[in-house]
Amino acid sequence: MTATYDFGGRRAIITGGAGGLGRGMAKALMDAGAEVELWDMSASALAQARSELGPTVSVREVDITNVAAVEHAADTVFAGGRVDILVNNAGVLGEVKPVWETSPENFQRVLQVNLFGAYLVTRAVVGRMRAQAARHTTKNPHPLRGHVVNIASIQGKEGMAMAAAYSASKAGLIALTKSVAKETARDGIIVTAITPAAAETAMAKEISAERRADILGRIPMGRFVEIEEVARMVLWLSSDECSFSTGGIFDLSGGRATY
Repeated sequence: MTATYDFGGRRAIITGGAGGLGRGMAKALMDAGAEVELWDMSASALAQARSELGPTVSVREVDITNVAAVEHAADTVFAGGRVDILVNNAGVLGEVKPVWETSPENFQRVLQVNLFGAYLVTRAVVGRMRAQAARHTTKNPHPLRGHVVNIASIQGKEGMAMAAAYSASKAGLIALTKSVAKETARDGIIVTAITPAAAETAMAKEISAERRADILGRIPMGRFVEIEEVARMVLWLSSDECSFSTGGIFDLSGGRATY
């Protein structure tokens, strides 16, 4: 039996929303009745996402590493009503090189997008989320103001050779998740993260065949995670069913790391 969710009347923001994973999560939330706004830097990718998802999806060109841009976007979205779900999904891979060959500028860029950008968006959205009324439902006697789901990576748990910047940024995102969850535990805001193995997205196409084989060989299930599998996990973590797991880091690695 397939789990079903009712997100009618709820609004979600997905960063990096124009990418394959962002679009997959958006479709799942929209199919469950949510209003979704995609944040992304690429106007052309946002236009493509909108043509794929339909005119009901909202899109916004936002540089999440820019404080003023994030604050303005958050002000505009909250002016239109409450936000119930934030998915911090934006990310870049960076160089696939040993650390002594990497560019400091590239390392800094990966941290800026994957960690600092997630911090800026969380700071802006959660700060405003705390001020909105808690939702009371018959299913959940404990009022909730919202859910934040951070898309980390299995590399944030394990590290990986030739991916120091990416691994460090995702490890930082895991720590950010745990810290913010403790700060909002009594506000009715649930903050979690998932740690997927590689998925068939544009990011996966950036790596060489040799690198791909190396990553695949580390996954006991012998395949990459499907976008729909990530989306299903996000649905549960964004729902009222997830009401006592704040700070949780949920494995989605095909057995690569199960802690």
